[in-house]
Amino acid sequence: MNQIEIKTVNTKGELKQFINFYYDLYRGSKYAVPFLFFDEMDTLRSDRNPSFERCDAQYFMAFRDGKLVGRVAAIINRRANERWGRQLVRFGWFDFVDDINVSTALLKAVEDWGRQQGMNEIAGPLGFTDMDREGMLIEGFEELSTMYVNYNYPYYPQHMEQIGGWQKDNDYMEYHVRVPDTVPDKFGKLSAMIEKRYNLHTRKFTSHELVDQGEGRHIFHMINDTYKDLYGYSNLSERQIDKLVDAYIKKADLNLVTGVVDDNAGGKLVGFGITFPSFARAMQSSRNGSLWPFTWWKVLRALKWHKTDTVDLLLIGVLPEYRAKGANALIFNELIQRFQEYGFKWAEAMPQMETNEGVQSHWQYLESRQHRRHRCFKKNL
Repeated sequence: MNQIEIKTVNTKGELKQFINFYYDLYRGSKYAVPFLFFDEMDTLRSDRNPSFERCDAQYFMAFRDGKLVGRVAAIINRRANERWGRQLVRFGWFDFVDDINVSTALLKAVEDWGRQQGMNEIAGPLGFTDMDREGMLIEGFEELSTMYVNYNYPYYPQHMEQIGGWQKDNDYMEYHVRVPDTVPDKFGKLSAMIEKRYNLHTRKFTSHELVDQGEGRHIFHMINDTYKDLYGYSNLSERQIDKLVDAYIKKADLNLVTGVVDDNAGGKLVGFGITFPSFARAMQSSRNGSLWPFTWWKVLRALKWHKTDTVDLLLIGVLPEYRAKGANALIFNELIQRFQEYGFKWAEAMPQMETNEGVQSHWQYLESRQHRRHRCFKKNL
């Protein structure tokens, strides 16, 4: 009665079934936020996701008595493996009912496939790139999630412990930050000093500059330089960058995007911050990741008219040689003022590695709490 059957995803219909399992599993959750169905489809289809230039993937579904009870993606990022000198298969999109036989069978399917491809390690949850969701939630199960991170039930990490053989590979921490009524003196005074001493200044962008003149692409080239030494990172290709410009830059409210330039270097862009109004509450009205018929209006209200009290700090980066000069303070000083104008009360700081003390040090100047933690696990094959 409890025998688990594992099937590979081979057709578009099966891929839809794979994606829809998440919506069924988390329907009614007060904390999970549905992901957009078409975004999931674009990411998982090899003919739509440019990551498949250097990635291979296989998707698995688990059935018990004919009913779908779990799913998992097996991914090999060959560019990342070359960069880090590993033979690693990743697992992601890992969701399952509370049955240890299901989770065990799904991970075994990834392990077996990875061995067939010549891999000797397995780690996850990870996506194709760092732009995908990473980590399994291990703290903060009663906190509202976001569109940009994984949410899972508390029994997920319990299964990882019960299965055995898994070790911690990396932890990400997230912070819930109150937007202050006034810019903290630390940021204001430091920003004024930095501008005077180093001739660094914030810069706002026009849509023409970001899209037509290629500044948006420049931001993601900077991400390659900024994130290059982070856990598991692999450089974004030109096609991946084009896709990200379409997904983020073209949709952004440019008042919530800021850059830092070095006037001593001819106005060179050395830092950036990309933030979005939170769509979490709006997306919770969607039953299946669709914007229709009512969710699109709630998302539009958040995006265009800022009808949400929360802003997501989506991507923030500073070139390594400018971090010690305090360029981060310029970004926060500028964005906090925009947040105040829009009436945001809270900010969600996206996942940052627990070892990234430089980023975490900024939260001491603001009213904040570390409220979620995600973990990547690893195991030898």
